[in-house]
Amino acid sequence: MLAKCYSGAINGAESSTVEIEVYSAKGTSSFAIVGLPDTAVKEAKDRVSTALKNSGYRSKDEYAVTVNLAPADVKKEGPIYDLPIAICLLKATQRLRTEELSDYAMVGELSLSGEVRRVRGILPIVMEMKRIGRRAVLVPSENVMEASVVDGIDIIPVRTLREAAEFLAGEVTIDPVYTNLADLVVGDRNRGDDFADVKGQPIVKTALEVAVAGGHNVLMIGSPGSGKTMLARRVPSILPPMTVEEALEVSRIHSVAGREKGGGTFVTTRPFRAPHHTVSSIGLLGGGTHPMPGEVSLAHRGVLFLDEFAEFPRQALEVLRQPLEDGHVGVSRAAAACDYPSRFMLIAAMNPCPCGYYNDPTHECRCTQAQILKYQQRVSGPLLDRIDIQVGVNAVMPKDLERLEPGEPSAAIRERVVRARAVQAERYRDMPGVRTNADAKSRDLRDICQLTTKAAEELRRTLERLNLSARAYDRVLRVARTIADLAGKASVDEESILGATGYRQLDASQGTSFWA
Repeated sequence: MLAKCYSGAINGAESSTVEIEVYSAKGTSSFAIVGLPDTAVKEAKDRVSTALKNSGYRSKDEYAVTVNLAPADVKKEGPIYDLPIAICLLKATQRLRTEELSDYAMVGELSLSGEVRRVRGILPIVMEMKRIGRRAVLVPSENVMEASVVDGIDIIPVRTLREAAEFLAGEVTIDPVYTNLADLVVGDRNRGDDFADVKGQPIVKTALEVAVAGGHNVLMIGSPGSGKTMLARRVPSILPPMTVEEALEVSRIHSVAGREKGGGTFVTTRPFRAPHHTVSSIGLLGGGTHPMPGEVSLAHRGVLFLDEFAEFPRQALEVLRQPLEDGHVGVSRAAAACDYPSRFMLIAAMNPCPCGYYNDPTHECRCTQAQILKYQQRVSGPLLDRIDIQVGVNAVMPKDLERLEPGEPSAAIRERVVRARAVQAERYRDMPGVRTNADAKSRDLRDICQLTTKAAEELRRTLERLNLSARAYDRVLRVARTIADLAGKASVDEESILGATGYRQLDASQGTSFWA
């Protein structure tokens, strides 16, 4: 007898349909799985057979079983097909009395006792099942939070193989679970640390406000203890709330990543990822034998914070070029090629020299000029060219801490950021894939950044003085547009251009300039 149902295969952050067919015939006992399965899928025959026995589904007859995972030319990976194979096998051997299973999709790993374990990638699979018109999806109860945010398809949580079989046979009732995605996103207000804790540093705080408002990349350079990490850690408190569309987009990536990479849950706030500087290029970009999202994709629509920027391996830093420019990562391997979104805001922090105290007023620098130059050159020119805002961070003296007033609270800064983002949302409403000024295409900058006469003259002088590349020129215009948006200005004036070009050259007090 033949039985079939549906499941999904993960490809990057997307899913494709897998049709599971199980045919059984009485005779010599055998169990074959075809359809390009990997080792984990091949091992399903042992897990399924044992789980069926321990769930009370024993049979006196012997069956020759063939499992086909279609399409046969798509690689099938992981234990996610255990549950659908087991259910189809019960149907094919007439131990499950139910109508056709083709209206159902199923996902889940089986333990030897018959428990249904959580799997990664549940969200894109459920979205794919909705697209192809399945009525319901049976998912592990531990995955129900991720799966239930997809509207228009019934999500049935199951804890055991027997529970799933009894539900399909009509012997038990399991109510579908649905979670209102909008309520999750709006209801999450946990913002963490506050900028009110930061005393002084007005220039850097303004730079971070501009960066968040326009989605720009930032590099902070300063001595140890100057507050670079403290400032970066408070950026989440001024990020605008995620939209429902963004939450679904980001959660899909985290669902594919699974718990082992800090994902596997529904994301309701913008990601803030801070990998250690020993991370490999694969850990940062993504990939591996079985391709998985890297840190740049897990930070999609959020922040990637790289502390001790110059200490990262040169190869790891250079792989940032493509995602910073294109907003996605293409991972190609012999077995598969996949694409991960990676539209993130980069915040990098580093010291000006190996000892960290070059031109510091309170500490003596022990580095030679050759050592300083070599240290700064760990960050290549092409990578720096992709960082819109570069600012020096001066340490606040201990004697000044008592007299300085608390900083402006994050809520007030976030309010300005949200207003500026609203202006950009209206500006780019007819431009697919463009949400902030940092995303704006070069061909559109002339219309977006309408310069006053004085602003055009100032920009021309700066170009001649700093010898900026064409890419840097575009990035200056984008930052200037954001500064104007924060100020509520329709056109980009001289003040906006001065502010934007000032972020392309470090404060002289922080040491030799990267662009001198």
